[in-house]
Amino acid sequence: MANAYDKTSRMTEPLPPLRTVPLDGRGPEDVVVDSAGRVLTGLEDGRVLRLNPFPKGSGDAPTGTPTPPHAPAGPPGAEVIARTGGRPLGLEPLPDGKVLVCDARRGLLRVDPSDGTVRTLADTVDGAPLRFCSNAAAATDGTIYFSVSSRRYPLEDWLGDILEHTGTGHLVRLRPGGEPEVVLDGLQFANGVALAPDESYVTVAETGSRRLTRLWLTGPQAGQHDILAADLPGYPDNMSRGPGGLFWVALAGPRSTGLDRLHRAKPALRHAAWSVARRVRPRPGPLTGVLAVDSSGRIVHDLRRRSPDYRMVTSVCEHDGHLVLGSIHEHALAVCELPSATRD
Repeated sequence: MANAYDKTSRMTEPLPPLRTVPLDGRGPEDVVVDSAGRVLTGLEDGRVLRLNPFPKGSGDAPTGTPTPPHAPAGPPGAEVIARTGGRPLGLEPLPDGKVLVCDARRGLLRVDPSDGTVRTLADTVDGAPLRFCSNAAAATDGTIYFSVSSRRYPLEDWLGDILEHTGTGHLVRLRPGGEPEVVLDGLQFANGVALAPDESYVTVAETGSRRLTRLWLTGPQAGQHDILAADLPGYPDNMSRGPGGLFWVALAGPRSTGLDRLHRAKPALRHAAWSVARRVRPRPGPLTGVLAVDSSGRIVHDLRRRSPDYRMVTSVCEHDGHLVLGSIHEHALAVCELPSATRD
């Protein structure tokens, strides 16, 4: 059963103060932590970076694999582990040290940080080009689940999909040695993907519907889908699973009653709204927010802060008593302390 956000029983908590970590490129859309505790992110220019936003002592750069010689230089303290030649979005570290990269232009990729090698794992689904691969999660048996946000609009026109409410998003499964297969269709801007702690289900964020949809992988409901959490207080983007089993969900923006009304309008009106918006390109609002959701779909934390200097949070991950935030809009990462109630 879906867990709807209850405005009367849950109070919004203040997101702790943010510390920004400047980058020399725009749009660290996703942030993840590798096995050595380093943060990985991808930029608009195609670079995939590895850095330590928690410097100790003198703040020297983290140790690790040298920057591949073919890659351009990154910001101080960062390594450029690869260049995809496209637009990297969601990332997923793998047990062997390699990294899955969802590239909005090239498809599902696998990067080897030791030498910068980029291998394409999937660039078509059901015979159609995979042009808006968004986020991925890897199961222990090597199966990869990844989202396709829209089959109608490319990344540059993502707002068109949100406004027109097209419902052309997919959740795709790629088994080892197999071909990509669509396991959920008709999703409203499929975005973040995460597996349950016991891998009994996989959940995908539907940004356009403000909900988390769950596909059961094991048990009596295997192959069926339902809603893990509904009526969220904002538009969910990338997801990650914290060490304690909580799903951390980035809110790219607060709920808009105007957008809710637009989604109930006729297609012609939704299309007209996009025709106006594509010329104006509104700037993201100053509200920064993330959610923590448990494995039953209950919202444990609703953290928000008015932060005009860090807008449109598209990813969040937990590491070592901190939250790391990414944004497709900014030229920096942001870091804050984990709320004390979550650490306890």
